[in-house]
Amino acid sequence: MTEVTLAVVGGGLRGLTYARRAHATGAGRVVAVAEPDPGRRAAFAAEFGIVPELALPGWKDLAAAGRVADAAVIATQDRMHTDPAVTLADLGYHILLEKPMATTEREATMIAEAAERNGIMLAVCHVLRYTPYTGLVKRLLDEGRIGRLISVQHLEPVGWWHQAHSFVRGHWRRQDTSAPMLLAKACHDVDWLVHLFGRPPARVSSFGSLSHFRAEDRPEGAADRCLDCPIEPACPYSAKRLYLGCLGDPDSEFWPLGAVTPGRTEEDVLDALRTGPYGRCVYACDNDVVDHQEVLMEFDDGGTCSFTMSAFTPMEHRRTRLFGTHGYMDGDGATLRVVDFRTGTEETLSLDETVGPSAADGHGGGDEGLTDAFLAAVASGDPSRLHTDAAESLMTHRVVWAAEQARLTGTVVTL
Repeated sequence: MTEVTLAVVGGGLRGLTYARRAHATGAGRVVAVAEPDPGRRAAFAAEFGIVPELALPGWKDLAAAGRVADAAVIATQDRMHTDPAVTLADLGYHILLEKPMATTEREATMIAEAAERNGIMLAVCHVLRYTPYTGLVKRLLDEGRIGRLISVQHLEPVGWWHQAHSFVRGHWRRQDTSAPMLLAKACHDVDWLVHLFGRPPARVSSFGSLSHFRAEDRPEGAADRCLDCPIEPACPYSAKRLYLGCLGDPDSEFWPLGAVTPGRTEEDVLDALRTGPYGRCVYACDNDVVDHQEVLMEFDDGGTCSFTMSAFTPMEHRRTRLFGTHGYMDGDGATLRVVDFRTGTEETLSLDETVGPSAADGHGGGDEGLTDAFLAAVASGDPSRLHTDAAESLMTHRVVWAAEQARLTGTVVTL
């Protein structure tokens, strides 16, 4: 297979994840990086042997250099996707775009139109489509193992500490600087559910709110920072316990600790918690995104789907129950129970349980699967190796925006 050259826009955790997979397999070679943080940029360039003239401070500098690679990975913050995606598409780059596609429908449409007019492949990082587990579920559905799909129950267990890390203290805590949580976190799940049904829903409703991580629920006597708090040892959201507990574990040091500090000592962690956003009390932050949400979907054939996203869980694989006319499936990302109504038989199918649900361990193999598929598609010029294109990703994003409209207006939205 031809080696694909890559330019990475955003040298943070997600950009590193895709770049390292490309490097490890030999299917891709990183030749350029655009990253505003000088330390992060230097470390990224050193790891991948990028020449100084292509270790750039921003995507505009990369664009000014012309097309220096076959493809670009865009892994900037949510609100910073549109301009680099459109500009690099116009330069002829194939694009691997971190989700969400964009934070508004207008901007996502601009990206999809840029991909179409330039004839380039654009894959949004809906990594759940690329896990071995998804491949198994989708194959069984397409084979008719449970007949026609009538309804689905799906849970995304965000995890109590992950909610605190990313959506209370972290980058995705506010809608005005990132996006609604349904878009920032669960556009994965909505895209996945649409993938299973094979078409978008006809009607959507939604309910949810920020119910706990707010000043009204602050325990009496709690301090503004965990390091100063007398009740910190008994708090489930203790930043001190969470981040000091990451030390010594390479996966946890990469994420979530990598978002907090580049250091790997107790002193480094405590210094970051003393002054940075990740040391704040979860009841004294400026967050406004929901901590739980329900989405209900109805399809054109009467099929239904209920989706729950909740902070108040362990952080685990998604859990899904699929109800068909001739059978039933119940899966947790690692095992899948299949019941056949026609024979009364039942079997449990197991997959690799060493891959977990988080960014630290590749989202159940989805990070690796997506990277491999994208590189293979670019190398061969065959977009069919990808499970989705820009137009389909735009469609599933529109379902998310419809659900958020329904939540905010208390209505049922027809697509």
